[in-house]
Amino acid sequence: MKKISMFLACVSLGVSQAHAQDAVLTLTGDDVVSISAAEAQAAKEQTTEVKAEPQAEDKGIFSFLNFWNKDNKPQLTDTSTTPQETLLQKLTRMAGEGDLNAQLTLAYMYLYGDENAQVSQDYAQAFKYYEMASAQNDNVAINNLGSLYYSGIGTSRDIIKATQMFSKAAELGNTEAMVNLAFIYLSEQGDFYRPKEAIELFNKASAAKNPTADFMLGYAYYKGFMIEKNYLKAFELIKRAANTGYDEAMYVLSMMYMNGEGTPQNYGNGVKVLDLAVKQGNVPSMMELGYILANGEKYPKNIYKAHILFNVASVRGAEGAAERREILRKNMKIEELLQAQSAAEAYKEQPSQLTLYIRQTFGDNVRQYIDNGIEQQKSNNTKKAK
Repeated sequence: MKKISMFLACVSLGVSQAHAQDAVLTLTGDDVVSISAAEAQAAKEQTTEVKAEPQAEDKGIFSFLNFWNKDNKPQLTDTSTTPQETLLQKLTRMAGEGDLNAQLTLAYMYLYGDENAQVSQDYAQAFKYYEMASAQNDNVAINNLGSLYYSGIGTSRDIIKATQMFSKAAELGNTEAMVNLAFIYLSEQGDFYRPKEAIELFNKASAAKNPTADFMLGYAYYKGFMIEKNYLKAFELIKRAANTGYDEAMYVLSMMYMNGEGTPQNYGNGVKVLDLAVKQGNVPSMMELGYILANGEKYPKNIYKAHILFNVASVRGAEGAAERREILRKNMKIEELLQAQSAAEAYKEQPSQLTLYIRQTFGDNVRQYIDNGIEQQKSNNTKKAK
């Protein structure tokens, strides 16, 4: 199974994730899925193109408590200094005296570096201070320490210790630890593969409104994985994750609207949600919306926009996208074609903070963990039958 991977460069202290400029693929009509006002404003104010980080083999979970929500980052209440003591010296002294907030702040600073405090990135120091904070039974620190163990950051990689840390933090109520542990149970082999326990953890985290858990539990209901298939529950949970801004949830939600699963069939809502996912750079949504607009059976035909979608998707490696683009090209006037090509070149994805967080922590397609589990079940049943 595919390992969970996370890339360090995605987050820095005090800086929100970059949003791209407005996408060219905007359909008319009210949005079915709501995005927070803050994210909507950020999308208007920033024009930085979001680019994928280079892939690195098996770096493991590198998930720190709700990083897509900056309010959960360590906050300093007193940043005053004296001529005799810099901020770093003050925090170091306080951390040594047992101040939990100072320990968490130093751990974060060393993990990512902090130019303002003149702190260079130092993974060993980050590990040290998270370990100190963990000794005080702080669930955030314990979860973060588990992430470091799983990734081998500042210490040797140790899945057993990582699992123990996540389990302890989960028992203390940390929902991100519940999610991290659940993904380990779905992604690892042997004794670590515990799909039933993974779904139970997603259920607990979902009850606390964790959006990643909402989607994973909803998708489990949708596919009938480890729990009885239930489209009504699946729709409720997946829509909740979509409303939080997660692109993959939007994609699955659109399919449920299209097929009338857990909700009355509504092609218009399905297309609107697909369009929102396309703006975030969701490739399956590009392909699905491209097919819909090219065929004109479920929504008014629009070869121009379909060509843009297939053109953008082809650059992202979508199978069959280039072929579909070329088929549409033959039915377009040269002026329309040139305009569509320019629009595709100008397209910039604008993923939400939650989408970025999940992509960089658990991958571009978290459905695969459940889909792979279903395939494994089928394989095991076939072997038993023989």
